[in-house]
Amino acid sequence: MLSDRQEQILSYNGEVLIFHLSKAKCGEGTVNKTARLHVRRMVFDSDTKLFVQKSSGLFSMHGGHLGIEMVCFSCTADFRTGINLPCILMKKKGKNSVFKYFLLLLHNSNEFEPCLNFKLDYDLKEDIRLFTGPSVLWRHAQKLFYISPTTCTVLSAPIHLSSIQWAGDIENEGIIVLGVRTVCSPEGGNWQKLCSSDEAIWGSKFFGYSLENQKILNGTCFLPHAYSTVVSCVHVCKFNVLKSQFITSVVAVTHKNQLIWFQDGLPKDVCQLPYEEPYLIQIATTSGNNLFFIVSFASGDVCAVWKDSFQVAAKWEKVKSVLVDDFMGTGTEQILLVFGDRTNADILSSFRITDFGEINYSSEISCKEDVPVTAELQENGSLTIQALEARLQAGYTSVQKLQQHLVLKEKVLFESCRALINLVQEREHVLPTAEEEGLVSLWDDTENPFSSLNKETALGSEDPEQIIENLWQRVVDDSLVIGVQITESLNLSLNDVSLSLVMDQDSTSFSPIRCQNKIVKLNKAFSAMSISSCQIEPPTKKIKLDFHSKNYVKKEYHERSCKVLADGVKTFIAVTQLSPLLAFRNVHCAVLLHAKRRKHQDGVLQGNKKITLMCGKISLNLGDISSGKYSINLLNDNSTMEDVFAILGVSLKFSFHIVSSECTLTLVNMWLQEQMKCTSIKECPENMVCHKLGSLHGTVFNWNLKTPFKGNLTLFCRNKAVLFQCLHSLVNILPPNCKIKYQRLESKDILANQFVLALEKEMVTLRESFSAAESELGDNFISRYEAGKMVNSVAVASLLDNKQPVQQFRKELQCDQKQSTLGMNQTVSGNLYRGIALKMAEAQLNSDMIAWKLNNS
Repeated sequence: MLSDRQEQILSYNGEVLIFHLSKAKCGEGTVNKTARLHVRRMVFDSDTKLFVQKSSGLFSMHGGHLGIEMVCFSCTADFRTGINLPCILMKKKGKNSVFKYFLLLLHNSNEFEPCLNFKLDYDLKEDIRLFTGPSVLWRHAQKLFYISPTTCTVLSAPIHLSSIQWAGDIENEGIIVLGVRTVCSPEGGNWQKLCSSDEAIWGSKFFGYSLENQKILNGTCFLPHAYSTVVSCVHVCKFNVLKSQFITSVVAVTHKNQLIWFQDGLPKDVCQLPYEEPYLIQIATTSGNNLFFIVSFASGDVCAVWKDSFQVAAKWEKVKSVLVDDFMGTGTEQILLVFGDRTNADILSSFRITDFGEINYSSEISCKEDVPVTAELQENGSLTIQALEARLQAGYTSVQKLQQHLVLKEKVLFESCRALINLVQEREHVLPTAEEEGLVSLWDDTENPFSSLNKETALGSEDPEQIIENLWQRVVDDSLVIGVQITESLNLSLNDVSLSLVMDQDSTSFSPIRCQNKIVKLNKAFSAMSISSCQIEPPTKKIKLDFHSKNYVKKEYHERSCKVLADGVKTFIAVTQLSPLLAFRNVHCAVLLHAKRRKHQDGVLQGNKKITLMCGKISLNLGDISSGKYSINLLNDNSTMEDVFAILGVSLKFSFHIVSSECTLTLVNMWLQEQMKCTSIKECPENMVCHKLGSLHGTVFNWNLKTPFKGNLTLFCRNKAVLFQCLHSLVNILPPNCKIKYQRLESKDILANQFVLALEKEMVTLRESFSAAESELGDNFISRYEAGKMVNSVAVASLLDNKQPVQQFRKELQCDQKQSTLGMNQTVSGNLYRGIALKMAEAQLNSDMIAWKLNNS
């Protein structure tokens, strides 16, 4: 904003900054060549309803009071910190018509910092803007110039323009300049194309220019070219780029005293302004998320246009300055109107603060404003009170319904928790009766006399057998690891064992904790953790499962699985996030184990029985974690298997197949022992734990050498960054022609989901095949039965005429019974049978393949 006055006013973070340029005092007979720039920070005092001075600052400049002027001011971001600071552009007139310009940044400590200076041989008077940097942009001789701290020199944009309508900093686009330029005649003489365009019709056109990208943007996405000659000021409210298309929202004032709203370059609404010569648009977002356009006029008048109705909401006269900021500290913006003439010493002696709502402060001023009469005020107040009472009653009803809904939600959550606890403990959940819920049945219900008996039986059913050998807990980084070790003689299906954690903060509420279950099985040969070479398909089925061979297969499988389980240490682990649990002062959790126990009779597998056992309770608090009570100790000889299990429970598993064609792989063992500083686990010597300090500490390795030239390396590391460090170190010691191949490990959860979907697809295929066969058989049988029925009806009519004996009717009845019996033994066509067999074979083959992968995982 240009001004010839030596006093300026600016808003910054709810404060009003008053800048005043004065001449320093000196003694008689001396020439004063020092000018001083004063600043006063004024804040609004809600008690006195006046602006009071918060602090002040001073900046001295050599050059004299008359030779230095304030050109423009704004709040811009400092490129060094990104903080918005008040910025003032000063001008000093030198010799030989040379003008020196310099920028001053005002810090919160009221210190002025010179940040940029440049010289020009002309005076800046047209379209001056301050931007992020701070940088200066202006127009001179229909050219665009700019300078910033990064360029340090004045640069000229390769465009010509007659005026700058708007300029601003757009996210991801940088500084965008929206201007108008006059259409020139084409150099090639293509007059026909020019005359048919909008530019030739109106003589000028809008265009946009990006300073950072140095490209011209299509101006019609902002405003039509028809408005290029009548628009006096533009404000871009929204600018986005979607699929290379500009999405804009623009308001503009015209020389015809209109405020027009454009959406994507098309006019949407118009408002006739009450005064003439509008030149500035400001945006104010007040309380209630109401948006107002504040329009200033050259005559000193101001009006506010509400965006929702796009009508004039208020207007004022004899306004010296308009500021938009949060002066009251409410979190929304208010409008500060400063009244008075230019001769008044105190610039804030007459003002008004309003947000067109609850906030409306005014000093004792006599300003002309449209004020309704007293009768209208009373009528409006009465109507407003009635509307508020209706809204209050509606709000009270809504609050009551919301409270009832919350009570119902609490009941549902409480009943769901009870049902979940009974489910994990294999109890029968008994729903509350209608009387307890306050419900009335629409039918006559009879009370079930066995409900109370079943409830007592469900609550008292427990498996008395104690199979838990050990329960422990460890803390690894941000994970809590709970482990349960079972007796080695128990025959449990490893795929059906899981752990549940239920937190009981008090005796009345139980909260299940989300956790991840893992099975850690360390055999003497380390077969469970090593990765063998995978077959591409399951072995051929050579045993036909008939009625006589099922028991043999069950017995063989049982003996084989018992042998594998008896050789290993079986530990089941639950891993959960530690941070949410630390929100409680003391955490007490019950650990439940769910499994299927096999039943055997005469060495034959009869079936599985589901069991749920209470493994025990664990407690946790922040003091124990800080003291290292549950931390892992792998650096000393006191480390236990539980520490190793905890590391494996939170680690990621990766397996690599290493092949060397020219030399043996003995370097891998040396690399593990010397560079990785690994030591073998006492119970499982094939496992090695890394004791190297740093991020590699605690990494578990397993090196399984198949042949002197082939081997499998399995790593259990905490994250992929550790994996890359290990591989980088390993590649450096291996020969160049050595090949390392990553072996993918399919998750059991993924395979289980695929197996369920495959079985479902197999059932759907079987059902559709049966439906097709049944439809074909039904059509054939109905057609044959209808034909036979017509022949029989003719024969019966003839018998009635001839009065034949009853034996003839008996024969006809026997024929009908035989026909019905034949309908039960129909055959399908060969094409249909072949199609059914092919679909079933494909579905079963897919299910068998996934089942084989799941069994070997």
